[in-house]
Parts: sequence; structure tokens; C-alpha cells
Amino acid sequence: MANTYIQIYIQFIFAVQGRQNLIHSSKREELQKYISGIIKNNNQKLLAIHANPDHIHLLVGFNNLNFKISDFVRDIKANSSRFINEEKWLNGKFNWQEGYGAFSYSKSQIDKVVNYILNQEEHHKKKNFKEEYLELLNKFEIQYEEKYVFEFYND
Repeated sequence: MANTYIQIYIQFIFAVQGRQNLIHSSKREELQKYISGIIKNNNQKLLAIHANPDHIHLLVGFNNLNFKISDFVRDIKANSSRFINEEKWLNGKFNWQEGYGAFSYSKSQIDKVVNYILNQEEHHKKKNFKEEYLELLNKFEIQYEEKYVFEFYND
């Protein structure tokens, strides 16, 4: 559409099914590159990514919204699961949990969010995934029922 200009920044978070530590550090970079390619093929811009052993953070800059966010995340999760399974990284089958978090940010917050994502290892020395995720839901004033928020086990 002529004279339509969009720039939206969204952080996505989703977890490994069963919250298992299945993303080994030796495979992190390969997975991150693969997901980066999925995002690029969707004509969007990846600003930061970090694959923790049991969950992943992405910060994506959208300059067009000719699709639904849910389709975008489904594409990333389905294709990255297929990739992990085809590469036989695990003895069993890899899946992401159902659902995801999506949190929007202004341009002035981008550097802080990028730093936060890229420093996940340090961050998780102080705060576990459940604390981190529930804190984001509360910060963004998202109403939720804890029983439907990922599968959290004793962290």
C-alpha cells in the first residue's frame, strides 16, 4: 500500500517442550543462524537472538506486516524443530512448547533489549526462566493464568 510505513520491534520468547535443556551450547550458534535465515526469508530483520538450553529469545524489527505474527512464530518453530530433528541432534524428537510471548518495544529501548538478550547467560545466574517470563508478563500488564503459562518445573 502506498505511503504506508511500519517499524515495530518485538521480542519473542518460546520454550523447549517439557522445558528440557535440549539446546546444547555446541549447537547454539548453528540453531541461531538457522533461525536468522528463517527471519530473513520472511523479509524481517533479526536484531538479537539467544538460544538458552530450554528457551529462546528473539528481537525482530518488522518493516512490513503482510502476515500474522502467529504465522511468523509458527514458521520459526516448525522449521527450526524440523531442522533439529533432521540433523539428529537428539535421540528423541525435538519440539517447542505450544505458545510464545511477544513483547513490543520502542526504538529508544532497542539497545537495552539487545543487551539483555545477548547477555542471557549472566542474566540467568540471577533469575530463572520462570521468574524472568512472569516478570515480563507483569511488566507489560498481560493478564494470564499461571497454569497456562508454559510448562514450569522446579527451576
